[in-house]
Amino acid sequence: MKVPSEWNEESYQRFQRELVLLEDETYREFNFKLIFTEYEKIGIRLPYLKDLAKKIAKGNPISFLEVVESTYYEEVMLEGLVIATLKDIDLVLEYFSRYIWKIDNWAHCDSVISSMKIVKANREIFFRRIKKYLKSKDEYIVRVGIVLLLNYYIDDFYIDKIFRLCNGIKLDTYYVNMALAWLVSECFVKQKTKTVLFLGNNKLNKFTQNKAISKIRDSFRVSENDKLLVTNFKK
Repeated sequence: MKVPSEWNEESYQRFQRELVLLEDETYREFNFKLIFTEYEKIGIRLPYLKDLAKKIAKGNPISFLEVVESTYYEEVMLEGLVIATLKDIDLVLEYFSRYIWKIDNWAHCDSVISSMKIVKANREIFFRRIKKYLKSKDEYIVRVGIVLLLNYYIDDFYIDKIFRLCNGIKLDTYYVNMALAWLVSECFVKQKTKTVLFLGNNKLNKFTQNKAISKIRDSFRVSENDKLLVTNFKK
């Protein structure tokens, strides 16, 4: 699909109509058994949306972000992926602050966050925001904070801060708990010694603790001895 280099309401409406024509009913029925969202669904595969985001980024992505709509799941995903292509940290922060309120499912969260490589060079700026996200009462804003930690912060400098933040998360919902378990399992792979101490003394609920242990045991990056070790921390 060709994309405009400059965007306005008229060019966006044409683009939206072309998006709808890409409907893949079989893929849509399969994909949305795993993703629950209030947005309408077209059924476009993620690699294609990522390719579209790159094409949009070669033109004027800001003009796109000013007119993009939120009728379809794929539009919201595309918006996030375009934000992830921006090179100016101030613009990323501005548009991501708007975008975060549109996220209503794990896929928007996880796919966009994993694409935001600009976080690597601006970790302290994002870390201040993460601390605010984790205090939210919105399930997916909290998940955004957790997935940012998971993707960009597991190292010697941040590991203790990560665990303090984990202990402070109050929201007890499925997609928050699953993200927390995922984060702890990744911490075990990359920072085993401190994660073992955390597993032995933390404020995680039973579901999250045991799910983290399950994820550790399922990992091909963890030795058999370590898989046995973590069973001692089941709640």
